Amino acid sequence: MLDLGTGTGVLPRNMVKYGAKFVGADISENQIAEAIKLSKMSGLDIDYIVASAESFDFPDNTFDVITACQCFMYFDKAVALPKIHKVLKDDGHLVVLFMAWLPFESEIAKESEDLVLKYNPSWTGGRMGRYELGTPDWLGDMFEVANAITYDINVRFTRETWHGRMKACRGIGASSLSAEEIASWEKEQLAYLATQPEIFYIPHFVSVLDLRKK
Repeated sequence: MLDLGTGTGVLPRNMVKYGAKFVGADISENQIAEAIKLSKMSGLDIDYIVASAESFDFPDNTFDVITACQCFMYFDKAVALPKIHKVLKDDGHLVVLFMAWLPFESEIAKESEDLVLKYNPSWTGGRMGRYELGTPDWLGDMFEVANAITYDINVRFTRETWHGRMKACRGIGASSLSAEEIASWEKEQLAYLATQPEIFYIPHFVSVLDLRKK
């Protein structure tokens, strides 16, 4: 299995126990360094490379499954999809996974989004809702939909972990905000979270699109 956009290797580190041999790839050297450290600390046999979905290099027919979790929207599909198709074995699968909190079903999520938008009005990562998984128009003659799954899940957070989750979102940590703006947002966000329970649950919507190589 090849996990594209692996980040710190969250998906491989949680899935390797089921028996697959994993390679994780990410464009960020720092993320890959962290993934290697965390995997070694847990005694996990996972390989990692620094590469984007458009630049990885493997022989044809290498992988049974390729995964892309929370990152597929950033890929240049015209470049990445033919490469993915080539390195997948016959009848191999590309699995696209996405999970988003539901701000209109959680006061904490909505208030947190509102605060991100206060500092970064151009942020487009919020206001998510449920949607139906159809057949994408970019499949071409390379892939077909094998399965499409959506479901809800309540994710447990503490004040600290939710603050970290929001700080890591594209509207704050991966944006063009200045250090002073981030510090001001952080002060307001922490003040708001201090009014909330120490432990809470945020409803999320999950989608899994399983594509079979043609």
